[in-house]
Amino acid sequence: MTPSSASDPSVPAPRPDFPLGGTTTIPRLGFGAMQLPGRWNGPSHDRSTALAVARRAVELGARHLDTAAFYFAGDVRANDLLREALHPYPADLTLATKVGPLRNPAGEMYGEATAEQLRPAVERNLRELDVDVLDLVYLRVGRLSGKGGPPLGERFAVLAALRDEGLIRHLGVSNVSPEQLAEARAVAPVAAVQNRFGVLDQEDAALVDTCAAAGIAYMPFFALGGAHGGLADDTLRAVAERHGATAHQVALAWGLARSPSIVQIPGTASLAHLEENMAASGVVLDAADLALLGKAAG
Repeated sequence: MTPSSASDPSVPAPRPDFPLGGTTTIPRLGFGAMQLPGRWNGPSHDRSTALAVARRAVELGARHLDTAAFYFAGDVRANDLLREALHPYPADLTLATKVGPLRNPAGEMYGEATAEQLRPAVERNLRELDVDVLDLVYLRVGRLSGKGGPPLGERFAVLAALRDEGLIRHLGVSNVSPEQLAEARAVAPVAAVQNRFGVLDQEDAALVDTCAAAGIAYMPFFALGGAHGGLADDTLRAVAERHGATAHQVALAWGLARSPSIVQIPGTASLAHLEENMAASGVVLDAADLALLGKAAG
């Protein structure tokens, strides 16, 4: 579908970019590489298609790519695919990665990195992506469980030291509670938070607003439902039909309208789905849409 741009003058169009860390301007619609290698614990995808998706994402305007060394299926790794598809990288491209989760070759997430294991994890991402500096590195906590957990200050301090060495430009935290975000900010500036959030899953709404007030990017995972369900909602479908769009496009557009801090990073290994996702920037929701979608999440 080709989305329309019905709008309400009382609702300003979402700003198209975000100043990451106050210094690096990125479009608010990027690309997540988790699905490129294949489904979690499933077979790997066709390599040529995965490479084509990565290249097409950049052609369509994605300039912020989200990856991790623990994104793999079999012997196919997201970092390797991005390097093969895009290196040498465009000068305006930013690469974000995550460290923390430990995943064995069989795909099992079996633990979290200790403070001593974080430097090797960062160095691995540098090697795999073939860069001298990582634009954004998240400390991901909690493995696959809900946000929160034990203190993260000691581990975040390791990443802060690597930033001071010049190996990392910006720091982020992922899957965190408000208390953990505050703890990290007491150690070093936090440029981005990556938590679960979407139009039908708004539990993290207060933290989204905290990030907006602090100038911190909020990059939702599972904004399109992901492993926690799809986008089967009558109100969402009705708004999509009104705009000549899909539910996925409206879900992404809703996030962009919901907060100026939100940077969407939808992932896919399908060229058709990629085209659909990137066209979401053309969907401009009005006040009535936003009111309906706010109720849909209740």
